[in-house]
Amino acid sequence: MKQTTRVFVAVAAVGAVAGGCKKQAPPPAPPPPEVAVVKVEPTRVPTTYDFTAEVQPYRRVEVRARIDGVIEARPFKEGSEVKAGQVLYRIDPVRPEAAYRSALARTENAKSTLARLEPLVAQHAVAQQDVDDARSALAQAQGDLAEAKKNLQDAVVRAEIAGRVGRTNLEVGARVTGPSDLLTTIDVLDPIYVTFRPSAQQLLEWKQDPDSRKLIQPGSSLEVRVTLPDGTPYKRPGRLDFVAPALDAVTGTQEFRAKFPNPERLLLPGQFVQVHLVGFTRDSALAVPQRAVQQALGRQFVYVVGKGDTVAARDVQPGPWSGHLWIIDKGINPGERVIVDGTQKAAPGRPVKPVLLAADSVADSVSATERLGATP
Repeated sequence: MKQTTRVFVAVAAVGAVAGGCKKQAPPPAPPPPEVAVVKVEPTRVPTTYDFTAEVQPYRRVEVRARIDGVIEARPFKEGSEVKAGQVLYRIDPVRPEAAYRSALARTENAKSTLARLEPLVAQHAVAQQDVDDARSALAQAQGDLAEAKKNLQDAVVRAEIAGRVGRTNLEVGARVTGPSDLLTTIDVLDPIYVTFRPSAQQLLEWKQDPDSRKLIQPGSSLEVRVTLPDGTPYKRPGRLDFVAPALDAVTGTQEFRAKFPNPERLLLPGQFVQVHLVGFTRDSALAVPQRAVQQALGRQFVYVVGKGDTVAARDVQPGPWSGHLWIIDKGINPGERVIVDGTQKAAPGRPVKPVLLAADSVADSVSATERLGATP
């Protein structure tokens, strides 16, 4: 019995050894995933700045009547283009015409009186004082006549400038009490103004750079581009023509105004548009393609390939955009390799196979941005 047991144990041991020999070796580890990287080097890149802006008329004139009376006619169409001198309103002329005729009669009478008295001075038939009084009366009558004539002319209200007339505030039959009543407005829309307001912090940043300081002066080479409310780029660039001399104490901003040609009337007063300032540059900037910057849980970061081709996450502070690039103010150093494509295959601490990004390198992106005028 003991011998049989020994034989069974030996056979089991041999079977166990044979079974162990049949097990396969563990598979080799997969190769590190391939990622596309850019090597960040300081370079000069164009930068753009975006602001919300408001469209304002190049010139606005308020149309008011100088006399009181009832409106008899309004021959213009609201919202239409009018020419300088075009009739806008006709006010009942009865009263100003009567006043004009009365002033004309007094003037003629004063002329006759003076003409009769002047020859009598030499004959000592009248006193010199009487002649002087007659001359004063004539001058007074002529002044009243001029005023009455002007009031009669003002019964017809004309456009002072050419432009687009607005909505009328008083219709035919309404009584005008004088200059206090605003009848309508006329806006000059070509050219047209677009105003925007950089913050005090942004202004300080510009003024610290000599090249930027020159660009924020009226008449500079700074190019102002507009995006319309529907997202369409406005094809005509504008130029800076006014900068307010002081900051707004309430908002802490400074008013900038650019002038644009507007022949198609695409820009209208009251519109809110987006302006892009083109012409600024930044020296020794560190920039990466925009898609390299990751966002999660309120932080912005990039993946950097470090020693041993291992990945590290690096929090960054992005600055302005430059075309397809994003300038990084803080967080990366010159010469570092930043992952652009393949970030989904990368994780901190894991090895990767970095491959330089050829078609969309930082240098190529900078060149493309310069060719396109740094428009986003």
